[in-house]
Amino acid sequence: MNFRVIFLLLTILSLTSCLAPYKNIRTQEFDELQYPFPVKYLQLDDTTRIAYVDEGSGEKTLVFVHGLGSYLPAWKKNIAGLRNQFRCIALDLPGYGKSSKGVYPFSMSYYAEVVHRFLQELNLTNVIVVGHSMGGQIAMTLALLYPDEVEKLVLIAPAGLERFSEGEKKWFMQVMTVDGVRLTPVQQIRKNFYLNFYNFPADAEFMIRDRIALRGARDFEKYCYAVVKSVEGMLKEPVYDYLEEIQSPTLIIFGENDNLIPNPYLHGGRSRDIGRIGDEKIPNSTLKLIPNSGHFVHYESAEEVNRVIEEFVGME
Repeated sequence: MNFRVIFLLLTILSLTSCLAPYKNIRTQEFDELQYPFPVKYLQLDDTTRIAYVDEGSGEKTLVFVHGLGSYLPAWKKNIAGLRNQFRCIALDLPGYGKSSKGVYPFSMSYYAEVVHRFLQELNLTNVIVVGHSMGGQIAMTLALLYPDEVEKLVLIAPAGLERFSEGEKKWFMQVMTVDGVRLTPVQQIRKNFYLNFYNFPADAEFMIRDRIALRGARDFEKYCYAVVKSVEGMLKEPVYDYLEEIQSPTLIIFGENDNLIPNPYLHGGRSRDIGRIGDEKIPNSTLKLIPNSGHFVHYESAEEVNRVIEEFVGME
């Protein structure tokens, strides 16, 4: 047996070992997903139902907006750690999680409008909007469109601070396809999640298992469509040129070991450099870099992120 055959066999054995825990995952519908807190629903219109959780109480209200391909359970450590001081509300955006699926615009202004209407229905004003990745770009868009509604912004590894040329945008939209998302193999799903962390924590395994379980869900293709069109929405409605117009005091948080921002294929570089762009352009902003943390810094270093948020919200 030559070396090449031995290497191939070892590779197969390694992959089999890594993927073995996922072999018996049964298909789940989105509504069957296990959420860490009781789920409520708000019907915004005939086609849009928002799933959300509402935990804790306090003088200040934090509204959490998840990122691309994600869902509100990604905030569970932050809600658990902050609900003793604040009212904590996290929602699934249309197209994601337990919220309705459909052919929506999926632009950043559309999502900002959804959050705006959501806040109106719950009679919420002067909230602190906490957005991760795409949710950060949505939060900035909301603050630009409805400045009176946003008392403060917390941007966690936000999209929108990194610029893309027209050629880069075109490439991005060409490589992101519904079938590409829909047919992602288990090995790649696992790898994609690992890339979101500096050191993947065992208690984040539920994210991988949920993503695998949903591949057979009735609405899975609609979810894949939402992911693809959301990428297009981020690229077509950049906020970079309007950062100076953001009036809300803003906290920007990045993991120092973020593998996704800046884009590793198109730009490369360090997340701290992207964070500094926001810190320099947003008038009343503070940048916090968290060591040994990746793109999901709010989950990976939840205690530190919660501490920084609590301190920022308490500042006058």
